[in-house]
Amino acid sequence: ATARYNLAIFDLNIDRGDRAMKHWIIAAKLGHDVALNAVKDSFRVGLVSKEDFASALRAHQDTIEAMKSPQREAAEEARKE
Repeated sequence: ATARYNLAIFDLNIDRGDRAMKHWIIAAKLGHDVALNAVKDSFRVGLVSKEDFASALRAHQDTIEAMKSPQREAAEEARKE
């Protein structure tokens, strides 16, 4: 997901905003939080459709949910202590 996010930054820097949005949407769907924020900001200014934003948000939530497990939650708690 981070690679997709970085591709979006690269495309944005060479004036390929449409491709950057596609990379951010894919990265967001893969669970990348910063990419989801980029898609949300792009939606707010009208660069991403409501349908694309909603689809990315649902897929992001599904991906995050799928990654949850008792072992990961225990590791996260141990890391915080």
